Amino acid sequence: MDENTQKKLKTPEAKLAIAIALFFIIFVAWQLFLPLQGKQRYTISYSQFLEQLDAGNIKAVTLRNLQVTGEFKKEIEIKQKKEGPITVKNFQTFLPTFQGEKLIEELNKQNVVINVEPSEGKSFFWQFIVAILPWVIIIGAFVLFMRHTTKQIGGGPGGLFSFGQSKAKLYDVRKPHITFEDVAGLYNVKKELEEIIEFLKDPEKFRRIGAKIPKGVLLIGAPGTGKTLLARATAGEAGVPFFSITASEFVEMFVGVGAARVRDMFEKAKANKPSIIFIDEIDAIGRTRGTGLGGGHDEREQTLNQILAELDGFEPNEEVIVIAATNRPDILDPALLRPGRFDRHIVIDKPGWKEREAILEVHARDKKLGEDVDIETIARGTPGMTGADIENLTNEAALIALRKNKDRLDMGDFDEARDKVLMGTVR
Repeated sequence: MDENTQKKLKTPEAKLAIAIALFFIIFVAWQLFLPLQGKQRYTISYSQFLEQLDAGNIKAVTLRNLQVTGEFKKEIEIKQKKEGPITVKNFQTFLPTFQGEKLIEELNKQNVVINVEPSEGKSFFWQFIVAILPWVIIIGAFVLFMRHTTKQIGGGPGGLFSFGQSKAKLYDVRKPHITFEDVAGLYNVKKELEEIIEFLKDPEKFRRIGAKIPKGVLLIGAPGTGKTLLARATAGEAGVPFFSITASEFVEMFVGVGAARVRDMFEKAKANKPSIIFIDEIDAIGRTRGTGLGGGHDEREQTLNQILAELDGFEPNEEVIVIAATNRPDILDPALLRPGRFDRHIVIDKPGWKEREAILEVHARDKKLGEDVDIETIARGTPGMTGADIENLTNEAALIALRKNKDRLDMGDFDEARDKVLMGTVR
């Protein structure tokens, strides 16, 4: 059995289907084999039954339609064709036609105990199946449908009642993490974040002097300048749990879901404090309120209101820091930017050539470079590139060298990759 099959069998839908199938298999087996556990009855011919009745050897019978089951007073010996003779105590036979009063009179003459069972008795099992099976199918189909539907519209693996659960990803500090050594350049930005790191490492130091750390840090910069990387590196330096989510993941088609997810995310962060919450592209929900009408805007504004309420609800030195990133600070709601919420604003500019050189060295660590490769020359020849552009540049150079069957990257590969990246940037 391959891994995909094993994963499918572990899904809730598969477990439910297996449970239903096992229930019916066990029930059918119980119904079919239960009669075999009783007295073993031998089928005799109707003429043999009449012979024993005339001889007065019938002790009791049970009538059910054309079937007669009963017990002999004394065991009789019956010859078989292949096997030897056997002795029979309990028997069953079938009437050619229902003889009614005539047969009952004969049985009474011989003082035979007569039991009569209704014809419906044998079909009870099938009546039960017919009555219960449709409900089992309907309920099972409803459960499977609801689980599938809620996953598609954001309910997640928890089903219908998990709409309000946060989608934030938790990066465990026990696993390999990113530190400032992995973030080249951005020296001034790192200095501003060191205060946050120091607070998360030793909050008592700030409490003793009565200092309050900023509740929120807003990273402002163009796409690709390393805002997300900086947030993760801050958590890595502090050694604390890091909750990461994109702002657009809060908002769903149902009003109130976003606010519930915000509450759930902050509760998880507080339970794991000290910790960092990172909200990327906060402008997706943090736009100035009152600029539109409709359900989508109502849901977005409710989500924003909940974020503001959570930031206001922090106790002093709560040991939970909220870091948000945006490249559109001009459209953010003023309530987000006021003191007491996102107190500190850090602008991340595009790197200068010295910083680009440091970034190139980081991304070239695992590349085999030729002797003619000059990192400084490459850095000076990439003005306006962000950290993401430089990472793409080194990867494109490696792919170009691979296509040319080279063992190492040379300056020609970087020049060709630079032209390709710049063409893509211009487009």
